[in-house]
Amino acid sequence: MRMRAMQFTHALLRIVAGLLLMQHGGQKLFGWFGGVGPNGGTVTLMSLMGFAGVLEFFGGSALILGLITRPVAFLLSGEMAVAYFTAHQPHGTWPIQNHGEPAALLSFVFLFYAAHGAGPMSVDAWFRRRRGSTVEAPIEVPRPTIRGAA
Repeated sequence: MRMRAMQFTHALLRIVAGLLLMQHGGQKLFGWFGGVGPNGGTVTLMSLMGFAGVLEFFGGSALILGLITRPVAFLLSGEMAVAYFTAHQPHGTWPIQNHGEPAALLSFVFLFYAAHGAGPMSVDAWFRRRRGSTVEAPIEVPRPTIRGAA
């Protein structure tokens, strides 16, 4: 029961984070949810904001599905860090001051998925099962050694 709850919440966090990010991409690319700027428009595709919109929309979609999760999450973690330091940090030292909490939090959530993978409830896991592999390649955590211990 506990393992099932862990698998479910692992997937739920991935899906919600992907959905939140995908909405930002849709806002930039398609004018969803009022668009960007005072007139609610879209951004120029061949711009930094356009590139961010592509990463957010299609990367968020991939995360929702759990598709190529590790590389996508790593890329999105970097994108969120860049967004924080370019758009938020100049307006104050702390995230609470510069309204960068979502970007900072998502950066670390995506870093978690880059390290841990999508989990068993994902397209990645489905592909692994079809290939005959039942588990994602484990991440080896080195155990500390104590000198002089037998």
